[in-house]
Amino acid sequence: MCGIVGYVGPHEALPIILAGLEKLEYRGYDSSGIAIAGVVSQTSKSQNKSGDDGLFVARAPGKLSELRKALKTRNDYPAYVEGSGIQIGIGHTRWATHGRPSELNAHPHSAGSVSLIHNGIIENYIELRHELEKQGSVFTSETDTEIAAHLLNKFLKAGLAPFEALKALCREVRGSYAFVAIDARFPDRLLVAKNATPIVVGLGEGEIIVASDIPAVLATTRKVMFLEDGDIAEIALDHITIENGGKAITREVQTVTWDPVTAQKGGFKHFMRKEIDEQSRVLSDTLRGRIHFDPPSVSLNEMGLSAEVIKRTERLLLLGCGTAWHAGLVTKFFVETLVGIPCEVDYSSEFRYRKAIFDDKTLVVAVSQSGETADTLAAIEMVNKAGAAGGVSSPTLAICNVVGSSLARKAKHILFTYAGPEISVASTKAFTTQLVSGLLFAAYLGQVKGTQKAADLLPLLDALVKLPGALDESLSSESHVERVAKEFHRAQDFLFLGRGVCYPIALEGALKLKEISYIHAEGYPAGEMKHGPIALIDERMPVVVVLQRSKQILEKAISNLKEVEARGGRIIVVTDATGPGGMTLEQLGLAKHAAQVIEVPFLHDLLSPILLNIPLQLLAYHVAVLNGTDVDLPRNLAKSVTVE
Repeated sequence: MCGIVGYVGPHEALPIILAGLEKLEYRGYDSSGIAIAGVVSQTSKSQNKSGDDGLFVARAPGKLSELRKALKTRNDYPAYVEGSGIQIGIGHTRWATHGRPSELNAHPHSAGSVSLIHNGIIENYIELRHELEKQGSVFTSETDTEIAAHLLNKFLKAGLAPFEALKALCREVRGSYAFVAIDARFPDRLLVAKNATPIVVGLGEGEIIVASDIPAVLATTRKVMFLEDGDIAEIALDHITIENGGKAITREVQTVTWDPVTAQKGGFKHFMRKEIDEQSRVLSDTLRGRIHFDPPSVSLNEMGLSAEVIKRTERLLLLGCGTAWHAGLVTKFFVETLVGIPCEVDYSSEFRYRKAIFDDKTLVVAVSQSGETADTLAAIEMVNKAGAAGGVSSPTLAICNVVGSSLARKAKHILFTYAGPEISVASTKAFTTQLVSGLLFAAYLGQVKGTQKAADLLPLLDALVKLPGALDESLSSESHVERVAKEFHRAQDFLFLGRGVCYPIALEGALKLKEISYIHAEGYPAGEMKHGPIALIDERMPVVVVLQRSKQILEKAISNLKEVEARGGRIIVVTDATGPGGMTLEQLGLAKHAAQVIEVPFLHDLLSPILLNIPLQLLAYHVAVLNGTDVDLPRNLAKSVTVE
């Protein structure tokens, strides 16, 4: 999500760090900051015009241009004299998770002589903050990151050497993190730790640059080391010390051959393909800290939705546009299955133009990746105004990816999806995290309303923990999907069929294909095919059948598949019905009736739509690539639809 850059070397750190952060702007961010220490070496203090080798920190909300403006107004930046010694610094672009975008919440965060930047989420930050406050720490931000700066300073003040203090910090925190810190008392080294968030170390000629992604280091060097989960490192020009699990280790030095543009895409040809690949990681971010097993439960207290409101709720109304509307349709299945209350899904653009019915027993949920979708914002404003005008006041909740967005501010409650910045116009990882967030939300409602006991939730929570790994397994079908794309990419029309919770996945598969390949595609409930669309089927019409393992609908879906075959349709099946605990292709009749069968793993009935969606994303992508369209910026579309 956020961008990290750290530098140690003989050159002026500030321009190097700012240039590195610019290379990471594609990741998205809402504020930025830098900290510089060690302008001169201890033997060259006479050359330091400022006379101060302490910390210099500057931060600003908004883009890097705002940070540059803030730096121009500062007259306390210590002058740098080329060749005067080692300079060290860190820089950060923040995508907010804890606390709104502001100067106070921007990184770096400082405590004493320490300044620290962080990517990730510290799960136990509340308890750590309370403990540190008891010990006299004073906090100035709403972030979890500031806790890490105070902890590191605490251990350094207790007499620990910098590397030992960093290890002590990592023992205290739970969650995901990439920490990069500097201490003004040791202005020759970077302190770095990694767990579930990427860090690359670039090894230049007499200088080292640390970053959260490769593009930031390419101007300095192409020789890099990738830190791995659990690595704790002290990085200086004369030594690099790395430990993992208390053991000293060495990481392989590799040479990067990517050009800078390709590097921004992680080596992938398109942002869309990179974002498809990121889904297992962002799912881990979405789940982290929200699932517990002692006892089995879901924790979504961050929404601020009281038990009283939840218990009073008798109906849900879900609003969204495009892909977000599809996520709402899947969430409807989750809610009705786990909570047992009626759930309606409406297009935001249609909701405003009829006499909608809602009351204080209706929870209105708006789904949006950007939080800036004009129709969805207008729909939520309509609900809010009804209450403000003395009418019925319905609670409103946003399921959204962007902290500080308009929707996050307008809705009374918020559930963030943590997909991170999504660059490609066609949504992939944002949709997947919306599905998982909707499932967590439904489980939480059921838990509070008493329809889901701990024993009921346990199988689902067990499966959710395995979901990131299963998603990676689904991605292993790519070579097969690419072969399917080569066979069918010249078709003029596609039909996507699904039953039950997989009907919205058929809709989403069709939407992805038409968005980026410009091929007409239609999603339909499989049971409705005989009521019209069957007239379209012939040997030129590929029919994608999303086939879920569920015993309740499997036989019916197989019957629909045979109806397509009888009309000469070419059938592409995406299914989780095979594999351990399932049936063989022969038992299902798929070996005989389908032209192609793409298989994904099965974990749980409610997780099938998530995993079955992955091959459909890949199919749309590879068809578009073969047809030579602009995958990331398809014609006539925008990432954030801010007009009605």
